[in-house]
Amino acid sequence: MDTLVRNLKLTVTALCSETCAGRAPGTAGGKAARAVVLDGFNGAGCAPVEQPVPGCGGANVLAEVKGDGARWVLVGAHYDHLGKHGGSTFFGADDNAAAVAILIEVGRALAAKPPKGRSVLLAAFDGEEPPHFHTAGMGSAYFVEHPTVPLLQIDLMVCMDLVGHAVGPPGAPAEVRNSLFALGAERSAGTSKVVDSVVEAGVVVRRADADVIPPLSDHWAFWHRQVPFLFLTCGRWEHYHQPTDTPDRLDYVKMAATAKWLERLVRETCARPEGAIEFVEVHDDASTLASLRSLLTSLGGAEAALGLQAIGGLEQQLDSSGRLPAALHGRTQALVELLETTLA
Repeated sequence: MDTLVRNLKLTVTALCSETCAGRAPGTAGGKAARAVVLDGFNGAGCAPVEQPVPGCGGANVLAEVKGDGARWVLVGAHYDHLGKHGGSTFFGADDNAAAVAILIEVGRALAAKPPKGRSVLLAAFDGEEPPHFHTAGMGSAYFVEHPTVPLLQIDLMVCMDLVGHAVGPPGAPAEVRNSLFALGAERSAGTSKVVDSVVEAGVVVRRADADVIPPLSDHWAFWHRQVPFLFLTCGRWEHYHQPTDTPDRLDYVKMAATAKWLERLVRETCARPEGAIEFVEVHDDASTLASLRSLLTSLGGAEAALGLQAIGGLEQQLDSSGRLPAALHGRTQALVELLETTLA
C-alpha cells in the first residue's frame, strides 16, 4: 500500500505542477500534462498511444491491456483542467489528477497480471472541462464517434471524476469520509450485483441511481450511445473548480483503497461469463435511498433526522422493483443536492 500511495502522490504532483499550468487543452501546459500521462502508462508497463482530438486541440491517451476475449471493459478519467485565470493556476488535484493517478495504477496492476476474459482499454480523456464539455471537442465524445475498439464490444465504461478527497468535514465518521459513490450500475444487467460483491478496506462504495445528478463527466457520451457505464465520484466539495484544489488536500490512503477496489471490480467484470452485457434503461431509487439513509444515520443531528424522515416517506412509495413514481424523482434529487451541499 505504501508504494501505491507513493506512486499516486508522484503522478498527482506532476500533473499539478506549474509546468502543466492547469492542464488546459491545446496549451503548453496541456501538452506537458499529456507527457506525464504517457510516461505514467509507459512506466506502468502499458503501451499508450495518442488519439488527437481536433475540437479541443489536445489528445486522448489510450492504452490496452489484453485479456483472452474479444470484448472490452473501458476505464476512463479526464486529465485536463481549467488552466490559468486571473493570475491563478487552477491545479485540479481532485479534478481530475487523482483519478488519472488511480487509472495509471490500475493499469500497472493489470499489466503485471492480465485479466481473464475481456480486455481492458485505459483512457485518459482530454477536453472534459468547459468550454469543450458536451461538445464535439470533448475527448470522450470524440472517442465515441471515433472508437479505437467497436462500441458494441464495450461491456462496461467506468468513469472516474472527483475521487481524491475524503467526503464530509474533518471529524466526520470514517464510514462517511471513506465514501465513494457508484452511479449507473442499474443501467446494465448484473452490474449492481458485481459492484456489491467487491469489498475493499478503506473505501465504502455506495450505489445510487444515475439520474440523481446530471451526467457531468465523460460517461455522458457513452450513456447517450447506450454503452453500459459506471460513474465513480466522491461528489463536489468546497475546492471544486477553485485554485485551492491542490495535492496536499487529497486523501491518498483512500485513493489507494479505491485503486485496489477498482482493480478487483475490473477483473470481476472481465471474467463475467455472459457474452455482451445488456444495457437497460431502468431506475434504482431503492439504492439511492439506502445510501442516503446510511450516510445520514452516520452523521446524526437534527438535520439528519429530518432527512431520514423524508427518506422514510419515500421508501414507502417504492414499488416491488425499487422504483419511485416518476413524480417523486425530484424529491430524491433534492435530498442528494442537500446532502452534497452539507458534506461539502
